[in-house]
Amino acid sequence: MRIAFQMDPITTVDINADSTFRLAEEAQARGHSLFVYEPDGMAYEEGRITARGHDLTVQRVTGAHAKLGDKRTVDLAEMDVIWLRQDPPFDMHYITTTHLLDRVAGDAVVVNDPFWVRNAPEKLFVLDFPQLMPPTTIARDLETLRAFKETHGDIIVKPLYGNGGAGVFRLSEGDSNLSSLFELFTSTSREPLIAQKYLPAVTQGDKRVILVDGEPVGAINRVPAKGETRSNMHVGGRPEKVELTERDLEICATIGPRLREMGQIFVGIDVIGTHLTEINVTSPTGIQELERFDGINVAEKIWEAVERKVAARKA
Repeated sequence: MRIAFQMDPITTVDINADSTFRLAEEAQARGHSLFVYEPDGMAYEEGRITARGHDLTVQRVTGAHAKLGDKRTVDLAEMDVIWLRQDPPFDMHYITTTHLLDRVAGDAVVVNDPFWVRNAPEKLFVLDFPQLMPPTTIARDLETLRAFKETHGDIIVKPLYGNGGAGVFRLSEGDSNLSSLFELFTSTSREPLIAQKYLPAVTQGDKRVILVDGEPVGAINRVPAKGETRSNMHVGGRPEKVELTERDLEICATIGPRLREMGQIFVGIDVIGTHLTEINVTSPTGIQELERFDGINVAEKIWEAVERKVAARKA
């Protein structure tokens, strides 16, 4: 198959952690040809959606992991599979790429489906499952946020479209900084804030469960560094081996059919204790850590699901 990856520069990724690199490595091993381009290289040209990028070969050699061909322009409708894999911010640039990819989704299999990536951002999609969530409010109104803190005392506040643990604050009982924090956020962004009841179970870890075509394949536990509230690996969280619990499987059984229906093949959900906190569909991570801990070839499972979709479309 002809595979295109829409992503941030592949030359700078960590080959021992980056999930997109692992997907490219597995695709190459399966005999597929690879093309890579950055979001800025995408264009609408008189009815065609094109991308300026490079043919790609990969190898697991630090510093020489990506060999790029000469820059050229391709018609994305001629690809079999297009991976939407650039990192957030989930801003209008990101959203525009999903609109353009919608226009080739009838020709290529786009993973994850760009319509639902656009319409189901991580911290909003989870609102469809209130029975699984911790107490939550989303607002850009200080009085609403104050009332939430008054009710729940110890809370987490973060930007609605943030990622990687950036801008996450814990305001514990008696903390009087909500107004100052609100002023800081609203002076630099027009986004609402999301506030959730603090879950003490996060000290034992924030579990990333990976689902492939709606089915759980395993999980890693991300444990916050000492003195940190955030467990994201970007900010020092430590990955650990962990088993799926009955509650994890219950959560996956609840959301899995919806993910399949929406064409979300590679999804990472975040579970703290017994609560679902996020459903990550934009550019999930965790493949390599799970493969190391459990010996599961997650990339293979993902490609099998993608190949089934391509075969079904051609049939």
